[in-house]
Amino acid sequence: MRKALVILAAVTLVVAFTVPAVALEHEFGGYWRTRAYMNKDFDGTGTEANDVSQVDTRTRLYYTAVFSENFKFVNKFEFNNTWGDTEGGDIGADGDVFTVKNSYVDFNLSALNFKVGTQGTVLARGFFFDDDFSGLIATYKGETFTAPFIWMKAYEGGEGEDMNDEDLDYYAIAPSFKLGTLSLNPYLILVQSSEASAAFDELSLTYIGADLDAKLGDVSWWLTAISESGDSGSDDVSAMLFAIGASMPLGPVGIHAQVIYATGDDDPADTDREDFFVPAGQSYYWSEIMGYGIFDYQASAGSPADQISNLLAYNIGVSFEPMEKVTITADLWNASLREDDAAGNDDLGTEIDLTLTYAILDNLNLDIVAAKLWAGDATGDGSEDPTEIGMQLSFSF
Repeated sequence: MRKALVILAAVTLVVAFTVPAVALEHEFGGYWRTRAYMNKDFDGTGTEANDVSQVDTRTRLYYTAVFSENFKFVNKFEFNNTWGDTEGGDIGADGDVFTVKNSYVDFNLSALNFKVGTQGTVLARGFFFDDDFSGLIATYKGETFTAPFIWMKAYEGGEGEDMNDEDLDYYAIAPSFKLGTLSLNPYLILVQSSEASAAFDELSLTYIGADLDAKLGDVSWWLTAISESGDSGSDDVSAMLFAIGASMPLGPVGIHAQVIYATGDDDPADTDREDFFVPAGQSYYWSEIMGYGIFDYQASAGSPADQISNLLAYNIGVSFEPMEKVTITADLWNASLREDDAAGNDDLGTEIDLTLTYAILDNLNLDIVAAKLWAGDATGDGSEDPTEIGMQLSFSF
């Protein structure tokens, strides 16, 4: 940790002292969490092979050099360790755990904004992408809409006459429109590679979809629909994903619900591929045990976790504040595979999640979580039901 902080300080000082002081402002921010958690019987075998009980810490520090209202240099750094490991969590606390999450320039040219470098973005609420990448986002900003063009370099093949064939690129156009209480975000995304990897001789995928958010009276709605088509090697791809959710207050209680549906492949041996998939970067968290939740160390056996595919999941939940600064949330999930697994099973099970959030101080929160999955036949041998308990202390600034 000491080495990482020295590196961060050096980078900051170099930037600060190589630019005239009158032309530069500094913005600092960050995020910190420490969590203690236990996962039990997640592997579905009843052998405790993947049981875990541990404490880990994540620190993120943000530094932005603001040259003007039209030009910024943005950096985000991350340090991770598990208490007691040899990567910064053991006695002495020295470890090689420093990571550069983001480093990019953010500048405006008239109505166009450019972000160039390693950065993060979200597409389709994470059903398509929620991660960091190296590339470009160029956004036209109108009065009632924005229109970004996104290029992600997912994989660089390297040098050589044929190495460009292994490049994997994402291209997206994703305008957003605001119409009163309704927001619409349609998108067209292309994923292209002549020879992406050993798994894909060639890859040409097209995703067409939209996100819709609306407020109707006291009810807030959201919807995401995506159609996937194209070629994956010798396979013809035809898949879809649909998700819908709503929330509303009901007296002192808030009610929320959602449904997630993604197609699966009914016959992996044929040349028609019907499972919804993204080569890399997809991440949508849902339930605590089946869908990662707060403690995202692992998901229960058989579940797609955050890479939504071959899934039908239902959720209903409530939240309320029994006292000032305390919120209790209860969620019920039921999930199944759309197409049977190799053993002919499809039931992932029914899960209940309980979360208590306490705002200890301004920006300092404590989350306490307990979850249990009554496992279905697609989660394992049924001898044990997965359980999770944990707590997380976090703040941001």
